[in-house]
Amino acid sequence: MLQATLASVLLAVLLLGVPLAVAGVFLVAGQAERSAQDRADTLARQVERRIATGVEIDDDLLQPYTNAERDWPAQVQVVLPREDGAAVGDVLTVGDDAGQEAVAGRATTGDAAAATASRTDLSGAAQVEVLVPRAEVRAVALQIVLLVVAVAAVAVAAAVGLALVQARRLSAPLVELARSAERLGAGQLRPRAPDSGIEEVDLVAEEIARSAERTATRLAAEREFASDASHQLRTPLTAVSMRLEEIASASDSPDVTDEARIALDQVERLVTVVDDLLARARSHPDGPVGPVVLRDVLAQQREEWEPAYAAVGRDVDVDAPAGLRAVARPGPLAQVLATLLENSLRHGAGTTTVRARRSGPSVVIEVSDAGPGVPEELGTRVFERRVSGSSSTGLGLALARDLVAAEGGRLELLRRRPPVFAVFVSAG
Repeated sequence: MLQATLASVLLAVLLLGVPLAVAGVFLVAGQAERSAQDRADTLARQVERRIATGVEIDDDLLQPYTNAERDWPAQVQVVLPREDGAAVGDVLTVGDDAGQEAVAGRATTGDAAAATASRTDLSGAAQVEVLVPRAEVRAVALQIVLLVVAVAAVAVAAAVGLALVQARRLSAPLVELARSAERLGAGQLRPRAPDSGIEEVDLVAEEIARSAERTATRLAAEREFASDASHQLRTPLTAVSMRLEEIASASDSPDVTDEARIALDQVERLVTVVDDLLARARSHPDGPVGPVVLRDVLAQQREEWEPAYAAVGRDVDVDAPAGLRAVARPGPLAQVLATLLENSLRHGAGTTTVRARRSGPSVVIEVSDAGPGVPEELGTRVFERRVSGSSSTGLGLALARDLVAAEGGRLELLRRRPPVFAVFVSAG
């Protein structure tokens, strides 16, 4: 708004102020020329009457025409008619020197003097010249230009002030509207911006308020569903855990006992996920907790996935330095790694390697294999929902990326072929 106002005012100054200043300069010059000529004509008539009546022409007659109080200051010069036999008549000069570049007004007395030559002993005609100094004309013209510049400066200042007032009037509601949108994005579902008096801004604020109400209603329904689903899942999961414990304690076979223990660990992890969903539904935590020891999480995943990989003739190799910790919850982090290992099992080949390392303030967990990798037509779109290179639903990687983002990290595809997926989380 400020730029538009300045542009408009400057354009008006160029279109009106500059022509006005130029016109003022020419007007002053024309006034000076008319003033000099009018005074010369008037003085010439007086000189002519005195010549006709034989009255002496002296400085007192010329002095009023140099007066600067009511008109331009001037130098007045009168060349009297020549006497008989004289080459040049007498010259009377009154006033300060006007210089060579003066604005001149000239007049001649005409034939009146010749008609009375026998009485005055004069012949010819008198010549009158009124000279206005060019410096005086330029000074007045400069004053006009400065006046136009001052008016233009006042106009620009007034326009800037008005633009700033209007900009504040418009920007304040927009800033408050942005804060309302920010509060809505931060989870405050009742952001209400005060009425601004600007119809368009108020319409947007009302729409944000309505969207917040709809979002709050949907979130309440989703949390209620998550809470109900979690409660309903806990009972059968508890029963399965108890059943597996009975199988492990009743069986004498080491293989059955090991499988029951692995299955029990998976059920316990699932119970942890259900508890996490229930906690989210109740409190909606804003940040991750931790830290978690990565070697323990990776070892648990290797133990869980080794039988499935062995069934297809493949291996899982995990490596994490002792004491390496990450700021994340073990449940979501284990879910993300399980998704990557499952994808590698279904689509990859050779040994699947899981490596954890420190990288500045972050911890990087890389999952790679020797398979064909991500198809070229997918690229980074592999993380989008319902995007898959096979007949799967395409939700696994999208959900995994959301889980990592909820923990304050990110999931990326570092290399497409052979594939390398990396989980970045804060170091603990």
